[in-house]
Amino acid sequence: MKYDEFHRNVRKAGLTLTAFADLLNMNRVSLSNYARQQQVPAHLAVIAVLLGELGEAGIDYRAALSRIEIPAKRPRGGAIAPKFGGNPQRLLTLDGGNA
Repeated sequence: MKYDEFHRNVRKAGLTLTAFADLLNMNRVSLSNYARQQQVPAHLAVIAVLLGELGEAGIDYRAALSRIEIPAKRPRGGAIAPKFGGNPQRLLTLDGGNA
């Protein structure tokens, strides 16, 4: 789904993008990143369309969503560098570093 269509559906639901992100326990900046790409992932598109239709029909979707626990997504990127285990390096000698 194109970002503009996604945004239109979010507004139909009576939400701002910040409120949409809060409702789904996601980072608002993630939505801004999709604006740059001009594409929204299918799962967010489906949610926005359904919330837009419910909001337009006057159905209170907030009460239904408040009954479920939506865990926060883990941040991506900025990962800690892997640590390599094993023995410390030894001198490279014919006797295996036991000189």
